[in-house]
Amino acid sequence: MDYIQTYKGIVAEVPMRYSTQIKPISYVKAHAAELLDRITEEREPIIITQNGEARAVLMDVASYDEMMHETQALLKILAFADKEIEAGDTVPIEEVMAEFGMEAAQA
Repeated sequence: MDYIQTYKGIVAEVPMRYSTQIKPISYVKAHAAELLDRITEEREPIIITQNGEARAVLMDVASYDEMMHETQALLKILAFADKEIEAGDTVPIEEVMAEFGMEAAQA
């Protein structure tokens, strides 16, 4: 397991995902059906290498759909935020930080 430190020093345990998910193209060719079952069950992508370099990622359709949905949602949020900024509908950072009981960092 790997650990990351988050906001306010909270430490979260994060599994090391991809070290066992890297396979050479020759392995993928020989074990395609097995790998498809594995990615569907585990929902972990397989990184495919060719000549020792990462060349592609194999992932299950459900994970791909989820990733695309999340990406589209984030893009919509960013577009909405851009429109608010253009319209001048903003709040100074000091007010936001005060609302959460924090101090804004001085530049």
